[in-house]
Formats: sequence, structure tokens, C-alpha cells
Amino acid sequence: MIEAVVFDVGETLVNETREYGTWADWLGVPRHTFSSVFGAVIISGREYRDVFQHFRPGFDLDEERKQRMEAGQPEQFWEEDLYPDVREAMTNLRDMGIWVGVAGNQTAQAGAILRELGLPADLIATSDDWGVSKPDPDFFQAIISAAPCSADRILHVGDRLDSDLKPAKAAGMRTAFVRRGPWGYIWEHHPDMTQVADWRVTSLTELAGIVSAANR
Repeated sequence: MIEAVVFDVGETLVNETREYGTWADWLGVPRHTFSSVFGAVIISGREYRDVFQHFRPGFDLDEERKQRMEAGQPEQFWEEDLYPDVREAMTNLRDMGIWVGVAGNQTAQAGAILRELGLPADLIATSDDWGVSKPDPDFFQAIISAAPCSADRILHVGDRLDSDLKPAKAAGMRTAFVRRGPWGYIWEHHPDMTQVADWRVTSLTELAGIVSAANR
């Protein structure tokens, strides 16, 4: 049975278009140019942080985040940046008695924003909170420790093979791939997808039916 569903954050719950657009503005490059380089970097399998190095060699993302805060331009997102299926999907799962978690590679500030949005979740945690980031196995062990059930009864939902599905599967969880955001469309037809994704969805509202069927 599935007793818990845990969601990734970026491009699973939150549309990051606004966030990356503000980074392009901060770097002083056109948003379309930033997006194009971003796509080229991630389709090559490199880490998204490498994008910034194309425009400013030696770029320190953590330091730049601090500078943005000091300049009154912090990374930010609002209710309208949530994908439109998020609240309905979470609510449906909780109405079924499913424990709902949110855990992603995010700053403490992002975690605070998620909590302020009042998402219908039993847990909201970030890599800053836990001091460990995906795909480190300890991140997924932290999820297992927080959930009220064993790993094989947790369904992890994410858009990335490298930092969501593969490590979650290795930790003993079941997995659902959501095709959205740049990683979702790039990874959709990857040959490893059939091995690590138990289910594939295009809307999070499909999860209630998946859980219900699995639990029958």
C-alpha cells in the first residue's frame, strides 16, 4: 500500500519561470538568452549551477543570493507561481488519509514561503533545514525518518531522474514522474525512465487515482 506521498518542489509544485527570469535580470542578460543557455546546459547532463558560469565565470550562487537579499531583490515566489493542480492534488490525497510531504533542494527562505502559503501538507522541509541536498542518500533517509511508514509505502513525486526518481528508488520508495518544466520534457524519453518511474503523470491530480488503485 501507499501511505505517504512526498513531492519535490521546483517544477513539481512551483513553476520556476519567474525565479529564473529574475536571475537573468540580476546577471544583466536577456531572459530568452538565459533560458536558451539553461536548456543547453541541462540537456548535456550538467548541473544547473553551471548556467551562471557561462555569463559570469566564478559566480557563487550562495553569495549572490545574499547580495540579492541585501539589495532588496530576494528570490521569491507567490501563490500564482504554484502549478494550478497543486492544492487540489494535495487535498485529494489528504482526504484519502494519505500523509503528504514536501521536500526539495531549497533555501530556508523558500521553505518559509511554502509554509506561509498554507499548503495542505503534513511536512514541509528543505535541504537547508536538513543540511543535506538531493541526490545525497541522507536526504531520502530524512524523508523516510519523517514519514509515518516504511520506505516501500512512500510515493516520491518529481520531475528529475538524477535528483528525484533514481535516488528515491534506491532508497526503497516508489516513484512517480511528472512531465513538466525543462527537466520533465528533456528526461521524458530517457531509456532509464522505464526502470525508475513506477508511474508517469502530466497532472498531479492523477495521483489520487494511482494511490487508490495501488491500495485496492
